[in-house]
Amino acid sequence: MKTIKILTTLAIASVVMMTGCKSNSDPAPSSTNPVVIPIQAANPALVSLGSSSTIAILAGSQITNTGATNITGDMALSPGTSIGGFPPGILTGTQHINDNIATQAKLDLTAAYNDAAGRTSTDIVTLSGNIGGLTLTPGLYKSTSSLAISSGDLTFDAKGNADAVFIIQIASSLTTTSGRQVILSGGALASHIFWQVGSSVTFGTTTVFQGTILAMQSITFNTGASLNGSGLARTGAVTMAGNTIVKK
Repeated sequence: MKTIKILTTLAIASVVMMTGCKSNSDPAPSSTNPVVIPIQAANPALVSLGSSSTIAILAGSQITNTGATNITGDMALSPGTSIGGFPPGILTGTQHINDNIATQAKLDLTAAYNDAAGRTSTDIVTLSGNIGGLTLTPGLYKSTSSLAISSGDLTFDAKGNADAVFIIQIASSLTTTSGRQVILSGGALASHIFWQVGSSVTFGTTTVFQGTILAMQSITFNTGASLNGSGLARTGAVTMAGNTIVKK
């Protein structure tokens, strides 16, 4: 099995390529010698979302909103019973509170989460720390701790492949700082990006994010953050504050 590790911090990045028991380390790249992530041989299959595929926001305990949040897509809560802040929030879709549709969506979210978390690859790329400034190509990515997009924006490049899939496995939390963006390039689709997050997700103010969030616990959107995709939280709450969320 070949494992490619990309370890990043705010100012320093190191690349370690491991094949079997042999390890070769390159010097930490500078701003003029950026991290280059090798193209993976295998393109992962899509993660099946089942009945949760129409859901823009799904939570386990509660959904709360303040301000002029606008959601395009369905919203569901199970097993919780508390949805607050609509209005002033606007939902262009159907609301499901602990009904059969919400219950099935939660079951399908659990299956999707387990699917994404269990994926393996012969050339998986390991990420760590701040991944802002990187360009990710199709494939499987893994973090054994938390990830942040906190210095520079993150780009997904499909390399012209309309079927390109990106799966990011994160053992703990995912955070973005204010104003950070996830950028799609080379025909990359938000609907083909899956973030499996072992704890919670926090989006900084005015963040622009792409993809399907499969979070074990909670998702927090700070003021003005937007998501092209879905925010699906298994056990905790989804909290919004004047956000734009469009199901992709």
